[in-house]
Amino acid sequence: MKHETTSDQKLINIQSKVFEKLIFHLQKRTDVQNIDLMNLSGFCRNCLSKWYSEAAKDEGLEIDYETSREKVYGMSYENWKNTFQKEASQDQMNEFNKK
Repeated sequence: MKHETTSDQKLINIQSKVFEKLIFHLQKRTDVQNIDLMNLSGFCRNCLSKWYSEAAKDEGLEIDYETSREKVYGMSYENWKNTFQKEASQDQMNEFNKK
């Protein structure tokens, strides 16, 4: 199916499914730290959370940052941080600060 002939709703549905798979993938890959994501791709789970809140606001909905984080992390950020977050190494911080 060509992009030009696809209805707007179908494209939205496709994009929604892709987003949900990305979120699910990141929730399962707790070994991947946000600093790794930032260094490799320039965004992390927190960025996705901010974008989620911004998109909601664009649609006239108020979804605060912490609620967005719960959607992205699959739990409260505090719980994720205490359970999975590791201290960033000096090499990781050096890479992050280069950008």
